[in-house]
Amino acid sequence: MARRLTRAEVPVEQTWRLTDLFATHADWESEVAAIAASAGRVTQYRGRLGEGAGVLMACLTEYERLRERMVRAATYANLRFSEDGSNPENQAAGARGRALMAQVGAALAFLQPEILALPEGTVERYLAEEPGLAPFRRWLEQVLAMRPHTLHPETESALAALAEVTGAPYVIYDQAKAGDMRFDPITVDGETVPVSFSTYEERLERLADVRARRAAFRSFSEGLRRYQNTLAATFAAEVKKNVVLARLRGYESATHMLLHPQEVSIDVYHNILDVIQAELAPHMRRYARLRRCVLGLDRLLYCDIEAPLDPDYNPSVSFTEGAEIIQEGLAVMGPEYLEIVRTALTDRWVDWCDNVGKSTGAFCSSRYGVHPFILISWAGTMRNVLVLAHELGHACHLTLAQRNQSLLNVRPSTVFIEAPSTMNELLVGQHIMRGTGDPRMRRWVIMQLLSTYHHNFVRHLLEGELQRRIYALAEQGAPITAVTLSETKGRILEEFWGGEVEVDDDAKLTWMRQPHYYTGLYPYTYSAGLTVATAVAQAIRDEGQPAVDRWLRVLKAGGTLRPLELARMAGVDLAMPDPIRAAVAYVGSLVEELEQSF
Repeated sequence: MARRLTRAEVPVEQTWRLTDLFATHADWESEVAAIAASAGRVTQYRGRLGEGAGVLMACLTEYERLRERMVRAATYANLRFSEDGSNPENQAAGARGRALMAQVGAALAFLQPEILALPEGTVERYLAEEPGLAPFRRWLEQVLAMRPHTLHPETESALAALAEVTGAPYVIYDQAKAGDMRFDPITVDGETVPVSFSTYEERLERLADVRARRAAFRSFSEGLRRYQNTLAATFAAEVKKNVVLARLRGYESATHMLLHPQEVSIDVYHNILDVIQAELAPHMRRYARLRRCVLGLDRLLYCDIEAPLDPDYNPSVSFTEGAEIIQEGLAVMGPEYLEIVRTALTDRWVDWCDNVGKSTGAFCSSRYGVHPFILISWAGTMRNVLVLAHELGHACHLTLAQRNQSLLNVRPSTVFIEAPSTMNELLVGQHIMRGTGDPRMRRWVIMQLLSTYHHNFVRHLLEGELQRRIYALAEQGAPITAVTLSETKGRILEEFWGGEVEVDDDAKLTWMRQPHYYTGLYPYTYSAGLTVATAVAQAIRDEGQPAVDRWLRVLKAGGTLRPLELARMAGVDLAMPDPIRAAVAYVGSLVEELEQSF
């Protein structure tokens, strides 16, 4: 049996350098203690914000400094857990990081309610009187928007103190994945192959051999099934928590509450979900029919959607080679952008090994005052190139925002956050296509781009649809069980694929695969981001430098504008169906070219 490496066995050059956050673990522990003791620098202003603009400015300055330190310490703990969640020391660090956030968050919970308790017009007067408050204007406006939904200060403080408890569903889910779930090995070409979240999603899902691929899915699904009731209860706890909080805060629904910080109207939310599902489905059904035909299958199962259509053509790519391709593809973005990419790839911003206990998938963690950190498990495929390009899009975006904005103005709404990342994917993919005269390579890249659109426009979108339906059920008081989740997921898949994909019991369990359900209404934002990315990539291709300049201005703006304003700044109006339809039409053109290539 092929053995996965332990974290200690991984070559150091394949890992991120967490000493950029803290030189030693002892330094981190000292900082955690110091942060807890530093809350008084902010709480000294409790009850005093009405004294004048200068007092408010001093309070917010200390708040921003403490928040930067607090988030940095929590990030270190989270990254330690992500690199090896099976390590007890990392589990303890993760728990301590969460405890720190809850403890200090409770101490600082007075701030927003006290601002909201100021007489009407006071904050506006302070902003006019004190120029030093200008960097805090956007944050203060967001706070004031919460006025109708803010509870008594003592209640807010109590809720903040319970942050560890209210955040428990995500922690339970993550620890179940990293530390508890086990899957039966399978046999591939006479070799016993271990199955894990990481190996399944990075490699086994895309096995060319139909029997091995389906065996891997059965093993993966059986492993999930053993935890379905536990994780259904975890899912239900997250949903019910939000339903209760929404009622306490006076929102029309949990959906309205979760959309509020995203600064998106419920009409835009429904528009994205409805238009993409309705108009993309015919193209994806054509794609499914093509897959079934090319793969020579009587029926296309859910686990066949990612199967390679040209399995003999899957060029292996080393991390170094992939890094070169990415830099070439992103050169159009100019020297400042490219330098960030180059540094990330060469200076250990990226953790690209595979080891026992490592978090699955890929992500970019960016915190003010330090460079971003990227997690990926490199499997040596060209697909990894596009995934890494995606995460580097986050890294470049947030690095540029850091260089141009204060801490409270760096991060935009989650509705926009996936646009820079998916834009990178498209640029790199289109670069590969332009650079080849090999029809087979062009076809391969088209399949990769379709995989990106399937992942973001289909998989994540349908996760968003699951959230929409489950929250509607919860609002009505319906119990959220494993049966409810599986049946609802099954109906969504059947409606979208229209019989072109067989939705069996294993496919219905796919609600168990994503942590995004525990981070608000996050899944649908991938579709919004890809819509913007498709339009911007087209503009860069057609206009060149003017479109690049617009996009760089958007990235540097960080969170100073609402997501729809950022999109309009880039030339895309998400409030209208036209950009969505244009992105869907582009997917249709890719499917058509793929059909013609076989």
